[in-house]
Amino acid sequence: MTILDELRRLSSAEEIFALLEVPYEPDVLRVARLHILRRMGDYLRKEPPATITEAELREQCRGYLRTAYEDFVKSSPLEQRVFKVLKDAVKPKHSGAFVSLDSLSLSKD
Repeated sequence: MTILDELRRLSSAEEIFALLEVPYEPDVLRVARLHILRRMGDYLRKEPPATITEAELREQCRGYLRTAYEDFVKSSPLEQRVFKVLKDAVKPKHSGAFVSLDSLSLSKD
């Protein structure tokens, strides 16, 4: 079983941190657990594991988790905007052609 298989079988962020032996502050993890894990997944997707040994893969995963965790130690989930709903919250509002009901009038033709 590879480290990626082991990670898939775990059910909590604490278990993932324990498996990869990455220290964490419970208060940080309590607030940002899903954001941290999502960011780690983003790192894995951006730079997928190459053909490397299992030990190197484990170290790569450890590094990604450590980096993702540090992202949220330095700033908040709201500042990092990992999830789509948070990204969409800061998108510019659509300035399309909006016509208010007040501006409509019925013409008598």
